[in-house]
Amino acid sequence: MQLSTSKHVEILDITDKVSGAVRSSNIDEGMCAISTSHTTCAIIVNEHESGLVSDIIELLEKLVPSSAGYYHDRIDNNADAHLRAVLLGNSETMPVRKGNLELGTWQSIFFVELDGPRKRNVDIVVSSSDFRG
Repeated sequence: MQLSTSKHVEILDITDKVSGAVRSSNIDEGMCAISTSHTTCAIIVNEHESGLVSDIIELLEKLVPSSAGYYHDRIDNNADAHLRAVLLGNSETMPVRKGNLELGTWQSIFFVELDGPRKRNVDIVVSSSDFRG
């Protein structure tokens, strides 16, 4: 799946797109892996509530402030984005049950842009756990 981000830092809910990929896979039971190969963005699971989304962005700024004298900034001036991505991670794995993505009541899947705006790729792989043993 390809995304276009519009802000330097933003959190996009991709739950519907991932759920659609799971349904179209026709896999009844298994796992869904969501990942990105970019080093300045992340994939996370959390509640989709506007205040919490803002809190996550503010927390990242407090933990890893921009322009704090990072060594990598001498090359690309985006060390904060790389370091924030390290904290969040680049993938999530969710169960698939009865042909649907299994999420908790308040869970959503988010793509987190940390160095935008950019065009980004998100890989969604659904695999079956249909073991006959």
